[in-house]
Amino acid sequence: MRRTLLVVLAAAALTATALPASAAKPALHWGPCPADISSPVLQCAALQVPLDYRNPGGKKISVEISRLPSSDPAKRRGVLLFNPGGPGGPGLTFPLTWASLGAPASLLAEYDLIGFDPRGVEHSTPVNCELSPEQLVLAPKYAHNREEVVQASATAKQIARKCADSASAPILPYITTANTARDMDQIRAALGEAKISYYGLSYGTYLGGVYASLFPDRTDRVVLDSVVGPGGVDVTTARRFGEGMQDRFPDFAKWAAVRNSSYGLGATPAEVTATFFALADKLDRHPAGGLDGSLFRLGTHSLSYQTFSFPRLAQIWEALLNDQPGSAQLPAVNADQSQRSTMISVLCGDNAWPRQISTYQENVAHDRAKYPMLGGSAANVWPCAHWAKQPLEPPVQFSDQGPSNLLLVQNLRDPATPLSGALETREVFGNRARMVTVDQGGHGVGLPFLNGCGFAAVTDYLVHGTRPATDKFCGAEANARRLSEQQQQAADRLIDQLRQY
Repeated sequence: MRRTLLVVLAAAALTATALPASAAKPALHWGPCPADISSPVLQCAALQVPLDYRNPGGKKISVEISRLPSSDPAKRRGVLLFNPGGPGGPGLTFPLTWASLGAPASLLAEYDLIGFDPRGVEHSTPVNCELSPEQLVLAPKYAHNREEVVQASATAKQIARKCADSASAPILPYITTANTARDMDQIRAALGEAKISYYGLSYGTYLGGVYASLFPDRTDRVVLDSVVGPGGVDVTTARRFGEGMQDRFPDFAKWAAVRNSSYGLGATPAEVTATFFALADKLDRHPAGGLDGSLFRLGTHSLSYQTFSFPRLAQIWEALLNDQPGSAQLPAVNADQSQRSTMISVLCGDNAWPRQISTYQENVAHDRAKYPMLGGSAANVWPCAHWAKQPLEPPVQFSDQGPSNLLLVQNLRDPATPLSGALETREVFGNRARMVTVDQGGHGVGLPFLNGCGFAAVTDYLVHGTRPATDKFCGAEANARRLSEQQQQAADRLIDQLRQY
């Protein structure tokens, strides 16, 4: 009880220093976006925010913001802020991408759509741990035994040391979810809004939950899509990647079995599953074309994020079965230094991770048995086990105290943020939230090309304020909405970004 009280008091104190009542409205000067953001309809601006909100008059860093103005100012009701996930995901182009995929005209009229690169990322003040290409992969290798956990620990320690020795080291302790949420409130104030609506995807659900906990009375309509557990991006969330793959893989196994005459991966789901383990074992023993068993497992997991990626995944497996590794091109790691460095900083700055290798050895042994496809990787040692600094503040605690204006949307079989974490977050928020669960596999509900019932729940709430009176279930839908070539390219870019985290 005493620890809970201290956590609440610490969060309240930092909330108070985030925006003193006497603080002047920050100035925004809208203009063209950076050169690599090629859009004539987006406007961008830089906002100066405190590096350390405990010292709001001290050092400042920059947060870059984008705006897609309301299509009908007469109908405008406010702003809708987006975060596409990560941590470390860039967000300047996300409003335009989301709109281009089929957002209803009524929503585009109701809101200015606001994106931003979170602190540490790309066009905001960037951080850089100067990681090697191999270190940018970040996810630990799959450990088959205790010694391989020790090896992963050594690799993780090298990454942590690079960050500690980098020029960005003095900034890294302040690259946290709580500080990003405080930046969001600075954005709100700079836009002249009393409240903001919000759509957060993946890690963005945790960021949105933190904002709604620190600034409950400054939230309007909040949508959390593909929900992280209430503990945020901690060791439990990392381990849940193994659970998520185990939940999602049967969808691919059924899909591939029906198409055995095309790809030859197995005539039944059980045979396709056996092919997965055979290929992973083969590549563990004899890596080919730069691909080992760990990368094969991670690549299979990342291509399960959307069903429209299944043909590509099947072609890769087919090439590997036929000893043609040159044709087996798994998704590349496209995250730049600032994105990965921000991701590590948030992972390690939000929560204190276990420091004992024996803890990870026990976790790996447990998860390798329970979630054999990816558990030996997801439960392995991450850089936070060797992070130089302890978190500067306790994690923000979610609770059922505050306005009832949260809508959670969640797939049954999500490979990245499985249902178990969403249910925990739903329970903690109590009557503040409603949850729509969708009988669908993959990562993301509130995207216009996926389940129509799930997407309608999101847009009905954002546009009309209509939220289910109780939790709701959306059944499976046989056919996804067809996309134009331009929309499919935008969807591919979006899902490729989600795969990086």
